Amino acid sequence: MDIIKGIKGVKDILPDETPRWRFIEDTARRWALCYGYQEIRIPIFELTALFARSIGAATDIVEKEMYTFPDRDGTSLTLRPEGTAGTVRAFIEHNRAADPLPQKYFYIGPMFRHERPQAGRLRQFHQFGVESFGTADPRVDVEAIALLWRLLSDLGLPDLTLEINSLGNSGDRAAYKPILLAFLAQHEASLCANCRRRMTTNPLRVLDCKIPECRTATESAPKLTDHLAPEARAHFDQVLAGLQAIGVPYLLNPRLVRGLDYYCLTSFEITSTHLGAQNAVGAGGRYDGLVETLGGPSVPAIGFAVGLERVSLMLPETASSSLNECLYYVAAFGEEGTKLGLVLLDELRRIGLSAQCDYRAATLKAHLRQADRSKCRYAILLGDDEAGRGSVILRNLESKAQEELPLIGLATLLKSRTIPS
Repeated sequence: MDIIKGIKGVKDILPDETPRWRFIEDTARRWALCYGYQEIRIPIFELTALFARSIGAATDIVEKEMYTFPDRDGTSLTLRPEGTAGTVRAFIEHNRAADPLPQKYFYIGPMFRHERPQAGRLRQFHQFGVESFGTADPRVDVEAIALLWRLLSDLGLPDLTLEINSLGNSGDRAAYKPILLAFLAQHEASLCANCRRRMTTNPLRVLDCKIPECRTATESAPKLTDHLAPEARAHFDQVLAGLQAIGVPYLLNPRLVRGLDYYCLTSFEITSTHLGAQNAVGAGGRYDGLVETLGGPSVPAIGFAVGLERVSLMLPETASSSLNECLYYVAAFGEEGTKLGLVLLDELRRIGLSAQCDYRAATLKAHLRQADRSKCRYAILLGDDEAGRGSVILRNLESKAQEELPLIGLATLLKSRTIPS
């Protein structure tokens, strides 16, 4: 019988890898809560119309990448390709704008896009994202960018660069597009087929193309930041001043236009040279018109998302090395030792001490072999002789030093000890 294998572009995260993921997720939650964001859990699939209206019907995501399928009643549903649209939908549906406080959410979970699988880019991938609603002040932009920068820096990711741009307001972009199109028309022959198509659908996206020939052709393209209205210019200047004030370094990047239609004003991305051509680790921006576009009130908003697969690829090996560590291996053998060992395991676990035992092992030698393989710090030896004396032997599996301790109250004693690192 043929073995059924996983789907291309969908990856199992095995127990050897999950400590890294837990470390990343726990660190992300800690930083988000520190900044006043609260967790939201949105559905994995939504009405297709939500993404077509929010992301933009002419974007690559909606046109080519979404996993869309009919429900039994014929309703078109889509596995979420990103988290912002669902969060905005929940914000509107549950009337969160009525709360007098700004609403700040974060989420962690899988997203789905039919892309060409490569390192750090899968068809089922995972994101940590934040969305902040209700404040147009540039300091909120600074706060969101700082949260992303502090998180990735805290994780110890190497060679990070914060790139930032302003997309202005809708009026700024409307005035800029004819200027950009006039430039692109002069260089159309040098552009790839996708960029020539984008000239009629979303010309700003031509600036973001990663193909070297296209980048060369658009090197001298007019900059959107040179065509900002005074209000948008002032907003951007305040964001840059705020980042400078709190010591977050940045690099201006006029090509940073983002792939989703709902962005405006501040746009930002953190990249790393360790990821190759697809070098973005996390990205986001302001989207002041999206809530109203989806049927809600006029509410300013900003957010970002981080690709956890990419973070995992870059995470230093030592960062999460201790998360899967088990403190105690209970080597219980013999008739009485085995009975008491089962109880001891339960006592250790009930007070929060990690402990394990391989029930297949029947001799001390077999237990110690498994204890070494388990990478526990200590082995608790409990055979019939120890059971008769009402004691155990605690062995340090690294130094091999041993001591005899009373069995009664052992779990409490071990809990009270300071475990050396």
